[in-house]
Amino acid sequence: MARNLDVALVRAFVAVAETGGMTKAGDQLGLTQGAVSQQIKRLEETLQVKLFDRRHRTLQLTRDGERLLGLSVNYLAANDTIWDEMTAPGLRGEVKLGIPHDLVSSYLPLALGGFASAYPHIQISLVTATSPELLDGVKGGHIDLALVEEPMGAGEGDCLGIEPLVWIGGPAATAHRKRPLPLSMIGEECAFRAPVSKALAGVNIPYVSVFEQGTIEATMTVVKTGLAVSVSLASAVPDYLEVLGRASGLPALPSFAVNLYVADDKKNLAAQELARHVRASVREERV
Repeated sequence: MARNLDVALVRAFVAVAETGGMTKAGDQLGLTQGAVSQQIKRLEETLQVKLFDRRHRTLQLTRDGERLLGLSVNYLAANDTIWDEMTAPGLRGEVKLGIPHDLVSSYLPLALGGFASAYPHIQISLVTATSPELLDGVKGGHIDLALVEEPMGAGEGDCLGIEPLVWIGGPAATAHRKRPLPLSMIGEECAFRAPVSKALAGVNIPYVSVFEQGTIEATMTVVKTGLAVSVSLASAVPDYLEVLGRASGLPALPSFAVNLYVADDKKNLAAQELARHVRASVREERV
């Protein structure tokens, strides 16, 4: 004869085991302490074992409790997977999301956090390029939506955040003192090139490009070795590089907006939902 465990009882047990108390578990589950206590009692009666040793100030698992805890993790995971798969919104399709090279590590986790779990049937294809290239891709219909770096107030996209553009260099490097200034940028299409050139011209600092047309990783490596300086949004500065402040003698740079552009295709519901998710998640994290 088939026997079935009440998943709510198992979930209450795991919560108590992980938090160490009925009250904390109740707060986690949205239940009263008494309700959690009754669930644990029912589970013990069902399995005919004692799950907790109540002789101590804090609840401690018995051997049977430890054994059940190990089994419960997989049990709840399987239950949750089935629930998600069977109740997830029916959106399907492929979405092309564009993001600049330098924002992959800082903005991509914010933009996509939780989306794949909520919409397992939507396939996301990632396109990395410079901001002008991504904007052209959206306008041309080749990319469904993209995060684009633009001077503050210059773009028409949906602004998700504003960040300062900063000079960066390698630890203890002196490249910022050289003239002409050795400058490393990804390429001619980089959104930062024009404002950087204007800022340097404004203080009569000549510069020379020492590395272009490479990946963001290669560009940052050149900077790390001390061969050149570069620029970055403040949130995207790698841990192994340093922000060069006023003492460096380099001019102040303008702030940039991270704008979201969405292709004009109302029929692509998957892209519209991803755009909604990106707006909500990025803004919430960057408040």
